[in-house]
This record gives sequence, C-alpha cells and structure tokens, in this order.
Amino acid sequence: MADSPQSALVALLDELRGRLPAAAILQGPAASIAYGSDNSRLVGEPDLVLLPTRHEEVQAAVAACHRHGVPLTARGRGSNTTGACIAAEGGVVLGLERMQRIIEIRPDDRVAVVEPGVLNGELQAALAPHGFFWAADPTSAPYSSVGGNLACNAGGPRTLKYGSARDNLMALRAVDGQGREFRCGAAVTKNSTGFDLTRLIAGSEGTLAIITEATLRLTPLPEARRGMRALYDSVDGAAAAVARVMAQPVVPSALEFMDDRALDLVRARGLELPKRARGLLLLEADGREAALDDACAALGVAARGSGLVDWQVAGSTAELESLWAARKALSPALRSLAPDKINEDVVVPVSRVPALLRRAQQLADEAGIPIVCFGHAGNGNLHVNLMFDRADPAQARAAERCLHTVFDSVLALGGTLSGEHGIGVAKRPFMARALDPVALDLMRAIKRQFDPAGILNPGKLLP
Repeated sequence: MADSPQSALVALLDELRGRLPAAAILQGPAASIAYGSDNSRLVGEPDLVLLPTRHEEVQAAVAACHRHGVPLTARGRGSNTTGACIAAEGGVVLGLERMQRIIEIRPDDRVAVVEPGVLNGELQAALAPHGFFWAADPTSAPYSSVGGNLACNAGGPRTLKYGSARDNLMALRAVDGQGREFRCGAAVTKNSTGFDLTRLIAGSEGTLAIITEATLRLTPLPEARRGMRALYDSVDGAAAAVARVMAQPVVPSALEFMDDRALDLVRARGLELPKRARGLLLLEADGREAALDDACAALGVAARGSGLVDWQVAGSTAELESLWAARKALSPALRSLAPDKINEDVVVPVSRVPALLRRAQQLADEAGIPIVCFGHAGNGNLHVNLMFDRADPAQARAAERCLHTVFDSVLALGGTLSGEHGIGVAKRPFMARALDPVALDLMRAIKRQFDPAGILNPGKLLP
C-alpha cells in the first residue's frame, strides 16, 4: 500500500490509465466543482473523478482503490439531500451517469434490467408503451438516477400503495469493496434461497457495494386515476383524517399532507384556497375506471370528520393537475420564507402523525423560527422544514437545537430518522440515538465483510 495519500493517488492514477479510457478520467478544479457537492449543499471535493461506461471499468476502479487504500464514493446525478454522494474524505468519485442503458424490458416477466445511470423519468417513459411503470417516484424523478434511487431507497407519493425502490428490486449485479463481482437475487417474485443481499444493498448508500445492473419489478399502469382534495379548519383535523383514511380497506395511491404555514405560502403565490383552510390532504385512487366511484366514495367517508371545510373530487385530468398545484407550488414557495432550510424526512406511525405535528408547531413557537410540515402522510413520512437565516447566529443556533428536538420527538413516538432521503453525512451523528447498539455492531460487521478496507463511501451512514 502507498506510504501517503498523495503517493497512493499517483499510483492509482498510473494503474487506471491502463484500464480506463482517457475520457473516463477527470482531474482538476472543473471536476472538483462539478462533482464536489450535491443537493444538500454540503461540499466534499474529490481528488479524482472516474466516469465508467461498463461494468468491467467499475470493477477495475474499485479493485484499484482497494489496493491503494483510496476512498471511493459512488455518485448518480447528485440529487441527494444528505451529502451521501460527496467525497467526504477526498479520494475518488465514481460517477455512474454514463452507464445509462436500459438493457431489456420483459413484459411477460414484469421486469426491466437497467444500468444505474438511467434516469427514473426516462425509464418510466420507456416502460409506458409496454403498459408498465416502476413504482419508485421521487420528486426528483426527471433528473435522479435509478442507481441513486436504489442507494437511498427512494420513495415518493406512490410508495403508499406500491412500495419503495427496495420493494420493487428483484436482483442486482454489483461490485464489493475489494473489486469482486457478484450477483444476488433473481427475476422471480418468490425466493427463499439464502440471505436477501439484494434488499440489504438497497438503501446502503454505496457503503457496501457499487450497483452496476438492477433487475426491477414492474407494475401494470392503472386504467384510470382520480384525485381528491380535503381541506380542514385546523392542522389537527387534517392529521386526524390521515389515520381514518388509512384504517379503512381502500388503499389510496397517494395521500399527501400540507400544514397551515404551507397553505399560507402557496396562497402568497396566487393559489386560491378558502380562508378557513388550515390543513390540506391530497388523495389519489387508481385502478379500474368502473371501481373508482366506489373507491372515492369510501375515501370521502373516511376523510369526513371534525373540521372538514371542503371536499373535492377531480372530474378530469385537468382538474387532477389543478388539485396537485398546491403541492407542486410549495417547494419553490419555501424560498420566500427564509434563505436557508433544514429539510428532514422523518417517519412516525400513522396514528402518531397528529402528535408530531403538534410538537413541530410547539417548537416553532418556542424557537421563533418557522417550521413548515408537508409530505407523504399516508406512510407517516413528513418533511419537517426548519426555515432560518444561516447568516443570523441566533437563528442558526435555534435551528440546530430544533433539529435535535425534532429527532428526539420522532424517536420517542416510535419513528425513525429517514423515510426516503437516507442518512449520508447530515444525519450520521444521530444514528446512535436511532438504532440499538447491537444492531449497529452487526451493521459494522456486515460493512467489514463487504468492504474490509473501508474505502466505500467513508464518513457516511454508520456513526
């Protein structure tokens, strides 16, 4: 092994020049700027960027990094919000964006085999003519990659009915931390053969292995979709309705929530909503057209309760888009409230969503900073946005204190730190609070088996 990080990099580069095309190796400030941050705005500049186009090039890069002890961080399109794909300890960023082949679509088996750099949105467009979709639908779908979706176990509104990225993954081809190729899983819907390494790797944020090929489970496109909107005169009224909706037999394909501060923000952007509305639920049902009237009726009965101000069912695609306008307007509207935000995608049991929202409102009042809550309420997955000005030391301290209290409150309610964004750098300091010490020890032991030299995405996920 090389005597110093610099000499290790020199030796690594000499080896890789014989194994990868010159166009796949980037150095210098341009590479550092382009690949040194992600959507979290955290920075970790790489010493070297590699852009493979084939599985064999990934294998060569990982094996070389292992031999020379150089950290390696896999990266998709950089849409991550937790710093999971920045080079926290320097070394190599392995950008998988050029591995963008849809290898095959097999409608009869309901599977697609893809490389990790395929964009989620492009995959959905390719599947649609065959009558299928892949269930993972993060907001970043137009510009996030399938590999990144799998690394963070991405979700989105449809997770409520169809599951997350991990739930719709069947098999993998991957490279471990020593550069060893392996396959796991199979393109079958029942499999009781050995440990489920496929699901283990999904959500591991590139700390165990580098995915080079994924076999995805596909779902038939529903014949029809119908949207509904429920407005309430209080946040509590909307939150209580979530539990009622999820306790009855009809599972909505989406159930989104927005609190009073979120509604004020979208009103300020010109969206018309009744003045009495202080909480909003957006629901969708999908399936056979003939069954949707009954489904919407059942959801409407569950949504009705204390504080309901308005119930609306979309009668057309245009009306459906109109109902979603408030949700789509929210993220850009947040920028008008404060220059900085901490956005955490915490999860609690559905029955405890009201308690979490009450605690968030209490914290906002105590800290003197706005807290805006919205998200995938049907899963108990809420985006808690702490709005503040980083240039104001008092606000920055208040936001940091609030963050700790939010996580403590979530854990006390039986919840967890992340539903779809992952842990990365941002939430790593809180992992010891969230997980049992023995569970953490077992995770570290698993990490050592996959990556004995600890080169894969160091400084992330595990405390």
